[in-house]
Amino acid sequence: MLAFFLFASSCSKGPGPGGDATVSGKLLVQSYNSNCTIKQAEFYGVDEDVYLIYGDDPSYSERVRTGPDGVFWFPYLRKGKYTVYSVTKSCTVLEGDSLISTTIEITDRKETVTTEDIVVIR
Repeated sequence: MLAFFLFASSCSKGPGPGGDATVSGKLLVQSYNSNCTIKQAEFYGVDEDVYLIYGDDPSYSERVRTGPDGVFWFPYLRKGKYTVYSVTKSCTVLEGDSLISTTIEITDRKETVTTEDIVVIR
């Protein structure tokens, strides 16, 4: 009986590929002038990088590019916690680029989680 318990507990899989769940959303670009004082345009970003981190991994696990309508999609995921992020320009010279991220949790085997728009500055 103990051997079965150890085998069963070693098979539990955390966040990552191999499931039927999906994370999706849209990336919204806000375009500002060079000193970030005037917003010049706002549109859904085409061909922008969006990253996904599985659980507490130290680096991104997957990267996709947005489609023509700004949509990104990470299919075939298992239950667990994930972080979705993109890189944004900072409006101060000292800060450089920074990350815009959101953490989500997939709780159902076939769940589709749609994030709020990820808003980046270009």
